[in-house]
Amino acid sequence: MDADAIAKAAADAMWAGDTASRSLGMRLDGIGPGRAVLSMEVTATMVNGLGVCHGGLVFTLADSACAFASNSYNRRMILQSSQITLIAPARLGMRLSAEGIERHRADRSAIYDVRVTSGDEVIAEFRGHVRSIPGTLY
Repeated sequence: MDADAIAKAAADAMWAGDTASRSLGMRLDGIGPGRAVLSMEVTATMVNGLGVCHGGLVFTLADSACAFASNSYNRRMILQSSQITLIAPARLGMRLSAEGIERHRADRSAIYDVRVTSGDEVIAEFRGHVRSIPGTLY
């Protein structure tokens, strides 16, 4: 099986059990070795008293993109630490896209950067440090 097929099979296995992402309306828009793109529309149930999307939901989208990208080799990886910088507010009706890209991979750990955008506007930047745990996804 080639690397793209492994990434797709791993993503399918993850997606099947990821009720949290699906319940938020996330879509998996792209997957490949060390990369993933997820998107989500900001709905009325996601905005706070200021009329903008809760930062935690932007984080959840970025975290999900990091998870799909880091698990794309069919190795179980979990987030060890992360940092997010919220740059611009996400507003009702915006379609957010989170692209996760591998920056470094070692034997048992890796670093992924995720950029969350809406069109040309950058909403957030996320960096996740992940580590492997025993097992595979499929």
